[in-house]
Amino acid sequence: MTNIRSDRRCLVKKQGMLKELIFLLGLIGLSYGAIQRPDYDDTPNPAFLNPSWMASISDDQLLSEVTMPGTHNAMALYGGVYAECQTWSLALQLQAGVRFLDVRVRHVNGNLTIHHGVSYQRAHFGQVLKGVADFLREYPSETVLMRVKEEFSETNNIYGAVVDFIHRYAHWDMLWHSRLVPTMKEARGKLIILQNFSGPDLGMRYGSLDIADDWKVPTLGHLEEKWRSVYEHLEAAPGGNMAQIFLTYSSGAGVFAHPRAVAQPINAQLYDYLRAKTDLNQRLGIICMDFPAAPIIQMIIDFQLRDRDRPLIQFEKYSFFTEKEDQQ
Repeated sequence: MTNIRSDRRCLVKKQGMLKELIFLLGLIGLSYGAIQRPDYDDTPNPAFLNPSWMASISDDQLLSEVTMPGTHNAMALYGGVYAECQTWSLALQLQAGVRFLDVRVRHVNGNLTIHHGVSYQRAHFGQVLKGVADFLREYPSETVLMRVKEEFSETNNIYGAVVDFIHRYAHWDMLWHSRLVPTMKEARGKLIILQNFSGPDLGMRYGSLDIADDWKVPTLGHLEEKWRSVYEHLEAAPGGNMAQIFLTYSSGAGVFAHPRAVAQPINAQLYDYLRAKTDLNQRLGIICMDFPAAPIIQMIIDFQLRDRDRPLIQFEKYSFFTEKEDQQ
């Protein structure tokens, strides 16, 4: 009996030591701060900018056919390793080529402050709207998609405040007011709200997208599962419904794995995956990242549909037909 108790205490002690080790690894990550790699960048400034890359996309191309980079918790620049997901300002993200923004707002008495969990991000929703409006005025060939979600409050009633902020800090006509996926011509100069809250339509519904967001990464030992989710969704995107926007989050975090610790290895795998592809004429959808670098952003932008017949072929299994098939 004594030996059993001793063995049990030893096992508990070893489990405790293992948890502490995992915790320290999660805190430290692979390294911390001021890294600028081709796939990962947590320095204050991108290596280069590409503010008007959408100008080269055909006007008649559906936005769902466009491959674009995005940022998870785009405004989460403060609060320590567990809260921070980006280091570039909103303006620099947009100028670097990011076209999807994941924005979280806390709703208190009609006010919408920006939060990541409990961490206030020293900004309010109006500043985000103004930043996007200023960018689109300067670069009217572009469009910005913005997921808006309530965070660190549970009023489930942010619609009125969002509308008020749009009128105060942007322009009502700047929004894309439809659930339908626009063409690039229709989307240029527009902010497309991906509405992740209840209320009348402001734009497209976030839930209408085909989304892979397996964000829970409990420890660094779960990175393989996270990458598998990213990989499988990216592999499905070129053959998926071309009338539906695909959205893949490469970001993740957990108690024993903060965003930087996840982003460094996952971004590296994503970079290698994209670099290995020789066919750039395909749709990968939105790839949403923590701490992206300018080279991987450019690599994502380089994947664009240029063969206008290709989407029609992919539509076949969704009861769409090519002109030739329709005549048969």
